[in-house]
Amino acid sequence: MATAKPVALVTGASSGIGRAAAAAFVEAGFEVVGTSRNTSGVAPLDGVTFLDLDVTSDESVSMAVGRVIERFGRLDVLVNNAGTGAAGAAEESSVAQDQRVFDINFFGLVRMTKAVLPHMRAAGNGRIINISSVLGLVPAPYMASYAATKHAIEGYSESVDHEVREHGVRVLLVEPGYTRTGFDANAIQPDAPLPIYAVQRHVFDGVLARGMADGDDPAIVAKAIVAAATDPKPKLRYTAGPAAGRV
Repeated sequence: MATAKPVALVTGASSGIGRAAAAAFVEAGFEVVGTSRNTSGVAPLDGVTFLDLDVTSDESVSMAVGRVIERFGRLDVLVNNAGTGAAGAAEESSVAQDQRVFDINFFGLVRMTKAVLPHMRAAGNGRIINISSVLGLVPAPYMASYAATKHAIEGYSESVDHEVREHGVRVLLVEPGYTRTGFDANAIQPDAPLPIYAVQRHVFDGVLARGMADGDDPAIVAKAIVAAATDPKPKLRYTAGPAAGRV
């Protein structure tokens, strides 16, 4: 039996932007499912059901989406927010490490999209909201593989949006700037650091830390995400916060 309320699934909802978005969807009248790699340590959030999900695993993705459909009978909005940062000069990380960043940030989003599309198409309705970044549009030295994943998300989202809109489904982009989250602390560090880049890397780390400390509140990004999910005539891109708008 499908629930009467619309259902939103938010990946990476244990903290930061994902958690703020989950709370904002509850306030907007949605049934909300939030995911995290390990929900056992996640603080409960009123109105949000938490599920374990590893976006790098096909099996985990299909199981999580299956459980949402089984429980609620519908899935109206997917927010692809799960992701990781990556620091260091491009030369300092192994290809395996770059592939890891892509597997989480880009292919994780691709797996989720493929898992929900059949349900949304069948319903003739749905929105997939992909959390990109202003770094999907501008260069980011000392974060090259991260910026590359966000550039990839931009191209993928725009292209898939053209394919699915005739079936009542939209793929939309939310582009935050610096946001006050634990992003910089959790970034993947280079596995082959080189002394030649040490000084500049250190300078960049400082710039990033200051940007995060002075960044937008995650609630500002959450507001843009809910707008993308609910606007009757959605825009393809939603910038979140004044700095992102200027970029």
